[in-house]
Amino acid sequence: MSDLISKDLENKKGLVVDGAMATELEKHGVKTDNDLWSATALIENPEAITAVHKSYFQNGADIAITNTYQANVKKFMELGLSEEESKNLIVKAVELAKKARSEYFATLSKTEQSKRPYPLVAGSVGPYGAFLADGSEYRGDYDLTEAQYQAFHRQRMELLDYAGVDLFAFETQPNFNEAKALVDLLTVEFPEQHAWLTFSVKDSETLCDGTSLYEAIHYFDNIEQISAIGVNCTTLENIGDIVKNIRSVTDKKIIVYPNNGDIYDPVTKTWQKNPQADTFSDLVPTWLSAGADLIGGCCRTTPDDIKQISRIVNQ
Repeated sequence: MSDLISKDLENKKGLVVDGAMATELEKHGVKTDNDLWSATALIENPEAITAVHKSYFQNGADIAITNTYQANVKKFMELGLSEEESKNLIVKAVELAKKARSEYFATLSKTEQSKRPYPLVAGSVGPYGAFLADGSEYRGDYDLTEAQYQAFHRQRMELLDYAGVDLFAFETQPNFNEAKALVDLLTVEFPEQHAWLTFSVKDSETLCDGTSLYEAIHYFDNIEQISAIGVNCTTLENIGDIVKNIRSVTDKKIIVYPNNGDIYDPVTKTWQKNPQADTFSDLVPTWLSAGADLIGGCCRTTPDDIKQISRIVNQ
């Protein structure tokens, strides 16, 4: 498969990634304060997932991220589903995103369709820390072998690939060794696929596990199948410096999708409002100037946030 991100950026100054899934699912009555988080909706309310994807497309998203960040066969089977049922849920997550895309695109006029690239569907591959469901994706304090990391991720990637994602989203990666194992798995077993790689960071220069951001970016700089590299699930205020730091060591496309500014407690799995937080409208112009190519939202962001990003990226 060709590098669809680079192709779509040929005539645009940036692409818009969608926003939070769990936040919007909660508005549809889905309970996400459990080990499955937003993946709960794959079992309880799949129609809500389609509705959320569609709302982001309608507000300017060029890329949808599948609802598979915390979805994996082992966790589903622990809840009593069969292996086949569990596999089908991951395939279903892709199908729901593709359904939303086709339904949305069909509502556009031919002129409107010609003015924007056909939206992409990125298959979310969350870190091993998300499977632990104890906030480890914000610490990276776990240590598996390369073979163990790959054994954990392989089946989900196979199912996402089978279901027809346009690329993988290796997201919220806090652990450098896990990221290396994931990318090795990509290049060896999925040679026709591409991925973006976004890290979970402690600050603007350091991954959560203590690895230098510069070292991590440099390591993946020459991997052709990594279409874009960056960060997600960090504060809005970190992004400007992070983009500058990444641009100093790579010419790859840079992707950033931060949280909306609210404060998360990983123990209670709840959020507190932060009325002092900046807005995307305030900050996106500076991120574009610093070199960001793909911009979206992570935790607590809404279709309105994506609309703000889209308006600036496309003006």
